[in-house]
Amino acid sequence: MPYRRTDNVIRKQAARHRAIIAAARKVASEGGMAALQIVPVAERAGIAAGTVYRYFPSKTELVGALVRAVSETEIGAVSRAAEAAPGPMSGLAAAITTFAARALRNRRLAWAVLAEPVEPGVEALRVVFRQALAGEFRKRIVAAMALTHLPQQDADLSAAALVGALIEALLGPLAPGSAHDPARLRDSVQALTLFLLRGLGVVDARARGLVVQTAVPAHDEG
Repeated sequence: MPYRRTDNVIRKQAARHRAIIAAARKVASEGGMAALQIVPVAERAGIAAGTVYRYFPSKTELVGALVRAVSETEIGAVSRAAEAAPGPMSGLAAAITTFAARALRNRRLAWAVLAEPVEPGVEALRVVFRQALAGEFRKRIVAAMALTHLPQQDADLSAAALVGALIEALLGPLAPGSAHDPARLRDSVQALTLFLLRGLGVVDARARGLVVQTAVPAHDEG
């Protein structure tokens, strides 16, 4: 019986932790990191502020936990999209498209996680996020080179450059106050994917074909 009670406590703690992160995600999606305060998150989660403080003693820890959670969600979505594709090149195109489309569909949260000013400790988590994203791209680059679909290149360098270009290109459209027409989402994502594939050495006709066959994913908060 004590063992079962302990399991129940662990499950309840895990569920409350998830509820706090889910509430933090909603708050940040509406107002960014500046709005991510303990009291609003507690209210959104339907629990006492003191309970949130027990899990996250400071706003910095809460922000860090949110960045980790969003990072895991986005890397998972990119990986699933790539794995579902029929080959490494289509997988690479799907990975790029998925990341860009999901960011543009939840612009405020993406800006908060990728670019909004944060504490140095949280900034380090962004580096981990970018490295994990580069790792997903690297897998497809290596596989594509092995099949001679891409010219031989330094896969680590190319993957890092791809991430840098992808995120930098998204910052303008993601920034608060920037004009954005949802109807142009597909065109924007496909244009960015085409540019990045060209940068990796994909010949234009092949790059265009990959972009055309890669559907912009449906909105999924995952």
